[in-house]
Amino acid sequence: MVISFFLLLGGLYYALSPADNRNEIATVDIPRGTSFLGSVDLLENAGLIKNKYLFYALVIARNAQGNIRAGEYELSTSMSPLDIINKLVKGDIILYKVTIPEDFTVAEIAARLASHKLVDEKAFVSLCEDAKFITSLGIEGRSAEGYLYPDTYIFDKTIGAKEIIKTMVKQFWKNFTPEMHERAEDVGMTIPEVVTLASIIGKESGFKDEKPLISAVFHNRLKKGMRLQSDPTAVYEITSTTKVITRKRLLRRTPYNTYMITGLPPGPIANPAIDSLQAALYPASVNYLYFVSNNDGSHNFSPSLSAHNKAVIKYQINRKKE
Repeated sequence: MVISFFLLLGGLYYALSPADNRNEIATVDIPRGTSFLGSVDLLENAGLIKNKYLFYALVIARNAQGNIRAGEYELSTSMSPLDIINKLVKGDIILYKVTIPEDFTVAEIAARLASHKLVDEKAFVSLCEDAKFITSLGIEGRSAEGYLYPDTYIFDKTIGAKEIIKTMVKQFWKNFTPEMHERAEDVGMTIPEVVTLASIIGKESGFKDEKPLISAVFHNRLKKGMRLQSDPTAVYEITSTTKVITRKRLLRRTPYNTYMITGLPPGPIANPAIDSLQAALYPASVNYLYFVSNNDGSHNFSPSLSAHNKAVIKYQINRKKE
């Protein structure tokens, strides 16, 4: 009886005693599939527990050995073994708030996620080009480019690239409503064509009010059999981080360069948001065929080449001379 009392007292003392009182913070990543014993080893290596055998006994007494959740944890040496176990069972893991801006490419999204160490950059891009996988997500095309919806997401280290892509594509289909499906049919466009055009519109302008006008230019050009001549398409496949528009780059013969091809590129060049998608489906009712930058992010629109040339002289050539 006395021995049992002292064992109980000793166990209680251990359960409530921290490794030390220095309050040193340790980040412990418990990958998916890690065994109970493996998880305890990670905690011991991080200096969070003094005696792993007593920790084993405490976990078993707590009936928690099968309930430790994988994930990345922020723990402290001043936490008691019982506090640590409770946190592991609760799954109080570190969450990452990641904002994906409009018109980021797959490569840019991969880089941003990799900066938070949520994915392997190359593996993420490769998965976005996995034909079987992207088909399972309802995507028609060679890549998930265009369907990774720009938004703010909350991810953790255990989710993995595949689930992140699924989450972002699910958000795309949530925003691409049945009414938009019907509108695409009404204007004689497939969903991939809508997304491709929207991606070009988004890359051309960040101004919401301008997007229907830019869409109108491209719709009008497509109807007339004119090349779209969109600068962003000419540099889409360039891997360099510097994508400055040069004459040499505008003359590159690639499947995406709309200075060289007639019609739309074979797929999206970025991941558009709702404003660009709506603009692709609802172009403004205007006869514009050209636009030129006003050098402030906005554009000047023209219905004819002569008017466009005058605008180029006004907003580009003369501005460079100033």
